[in-house]
Amino acid sequence: MSPRGVAIPDLRERLFEAAERVVARDGAAALTSRAVTAEAGCAKGVLHTHFAGLDEFVAELVLDRFTRIAALAADLPAEAGSGLVTGNLVDLATAVLGLDPGVVGLAVTRPAAAQRVREAWATGAPGFDAIQASIEAYLRAEQRLKRAADSLDAGSVALALVGTLHHLLMTGRPGAPYPRDRVERLVRALTGLS
Repeated sequence: MSPRGVAIPDLRERLFEAAERVVARDGAAALTSRAVTAEAGCAKGVLHTHFAGLDEFVAELVLDRFTRIAALAADLPAEAGSGLVTGNLVDLATAVLGLDPGVVGLAVTRPAAAQRVREAWATGAPGFDAIQASIEAYLRAEQRLKRAADSLDAGSVALALVGTLHHLLMTGRPGAPYPRDRVERLVRALTGLS
């Protein structure tokens, strides 16, 4: 336990990781500010010192995790010409589906958190739209390199892939096996590539 008044390095990330562990181990119903701070080894009130409440904390956790995935997706167009097109898309899908469904589900079950996430996305915070735009840009780059067919509708493929990832993420259960074979089949079907 950190002494009162002593700064904790990387506190925000420490609390986020603690919340993910609590949800993975005990389920969404067990997530309380006290459970998070106990898991993080912090003073009981530290979460409320840095966040307006548990709903704000949950929203910030979800937004943080999507920001990380969107940053990975933003790098995807630079991968054009390397590796396999399907492999690059499946790797990104793996990262998206690596988000803890229990944590993402928290934002759905907590209306105030869900509203905060929607508002942040509406004002430009990275989310599914940013991931979709990166996939589309990547596919267009692969088309210019003739590694994807000119007839490929990059925008529709990106939308279909992100829509499927959203579905898999929102219906996933913590600890469920990653549906890699389903994602690989979908990517091949959408792109016409093997």
